[in-house]
Amino acid sequence: MALKSSSDRYGAVAVAIHWVTAVAVAGLLVSGFRAAGTIDPVAKAGLLRVHAVVGATVLALTLARIAWWVFADRRPAETAGTPRLQGRAARAVHVLFYAVLIGMAASGVGMLALSGAANILFGGAPGPLPDFMAYAPRIPHGLGALLLVALVVVHVAAALYHQFVLRDRLLGRMGL
Repeated sequence: MALKSSSDRYGAVAVAIHWVTAVAVAGLLVSGFRAAGTIDPVAKAGLLRVHAVVGATVLALTLARIAWWVFADRRPAETAGTPRLQGRAARAVHVLFYAVLIGMAASGVGMLALSGAANILFGGAPGPLPDFMAYAPRIPHGLGALLLVALVVVHVAAALYHQFVLRDRLLGRMGL
């Protein structure tokens, strides 16, 4: 597989960023929802440490992916016969993914900074974790998580529809 994309297939860089990001986002959603429902402060702190580090990694991957598309590579052409509305919907979902991931990172950093939790989680500061609901970035972070779940469901459903209903081998473009 070539590093850059061809007219009908994504390149190795795009494929690697996509799948590493996908696994990391799944981990973020699981760890975030688990942390929100965890009462044990030690377990919650452990989950949030992992969540914050993986979140920063997803931000870096998202920015790298955007830079890759802007400066180094071009996406493959749409699958032959794709209706215009479907192509626009696919582009909108991808743009929303980028926007939500960047917004989630911003609200996560905002919560850590405003609440002082960063010092507790990473700096060894004493004290219990704060009540994150008391900080404004918590609302967009929680709504963003729900939107991210919806986007993942739509994205996966569309990929499976292409693969098993249309049988256009769309997943093959992404290394599967």
